Amino acid sequence: MKKYLFHGSCTPEGFRGLLAEGGSKRIEAARQALISAGESLEAFYFSSGGEDFYIIVNLPDDVSAMAVTLAGNVSGTFRIQGVALLTPEEMDRAVKMSIDFRPPGR
Repeated sequence: MKKYLFHGSCTPEGFRGLLAEGGSKRIEAARQALISAGESLEAFYFSSGGEDFYIIVNLPDDVSAMAVTLAGNVSGTFRIQGVALLTPEEMDRAVKMSIDFRPPGR
């Protein structure tokens, strides 16, 4: 399983639903949605500032991550983006890869 960080912001409709249900019920709804897709919720945090929530999930692949993003965004209650997270060991493998890259103008 790969880890992903999803973050986003609520629409006015989403905030109305959050006020009506509370935060715990929203987290449980997210957990159930992920379980139904064979995935798991690791952490869910609400925040104030540029983003309204941050979620860390375990997903099998990028296609599943895109499905989660699409399902969230079409709901109309929030906007969500996903970012793949790398472990330190995965970063070690990445820095050892040789990439033939030429910067612009060089």
